[in-house]
Amino acid sequence: MKFKKSLGQNLLIDKNIIKKIVKIGNLNPKSNVLEIGPGTGNLTREILSYGPKKLWTIEKDYQMYLKLKDDNKKNKSFKIFNEDALKFDEKKLLAKNMIVFGNLPYNISTQLLIKWIMTPKWLPWYSCLVLMFQKEVADRIIGKISSNAYGRLSIMANFRLKIKKEFDVSRNCFFPKPKVNSSIMTFYPITNIDYKNLKIKNLEYITRNFFSNRRKMIRKKYYKIFKSDEVKNALNLDLNLRPENLNPEIYYKLSSLL
Repeated sequence: MKFKKSLGQNLLIDKNIIKKIVKIGNLNPKSNVLEIGPGTGNLTREILSYGPKKLWTIEKDYQMYLKLKDDNKKNKSFKIFNEDALKFDEKKLLAKNMIVFGNLPYNISTQLLIKWIMTPKWLPWYSCLVLMFQKEVADRIIGKISSNAYGRLSIMANFRLKIKKEFDVSRNCFFPKPKVNSSIMTFYPITNIDYKNLKIKNLEYITRNFFSNRRKMIRKKYYKIFKSDEVKNALNLDLNLRPENLNPEIYYKLSSLL
């Protein structure tokens, strides 16, 4: 089978790592599960061994889709979609509290996470995300203030999700072998969020604008968005700071006041 660089296909082949990942989900016969990018089904088979109530999978590669569909045609709990996960409407699954697994293609991983963070209705349709990212991206998701990793992704993700980096995965566990190592992370929706009036689209807008020039002072971006000194004065905000020097609370307050 040919692997497509355009789809970021690097299949996880280490059986011990596969078992370790699926174990995190605490699956049982009542579990509703969604897997993103099952590929040849290595993770899929391990998930099915737990006998979940339902396993939906989304595979963009048509040949892999056909193979997985044929391999599981007798399994009534299995359903596969030949679609793009970025454009997929999860509401069509008609299930809540889903456990999501994904060995995410590196080229869409952050876009998918942002999509799921920005789910309009909160609490969302999922109860747990068990996702694999390029290690550098994982470090950005948990990046701390004033570090090189800190930015839009960490601020957005930590606002709505409780995040844990579970473990790193060597590039040697994949075929074809990628150039970088990966990390497994878990995400749980935060049920009692502060800043009830904060619209998530405002947080996305402000962080995207501020971090588009992360090495420059926030003054120009601030006035582009707020037009006056009112919000600056209310927060006692120093406009000579850089985006990476503002703690997440400031971004949440700015977004609430927008």
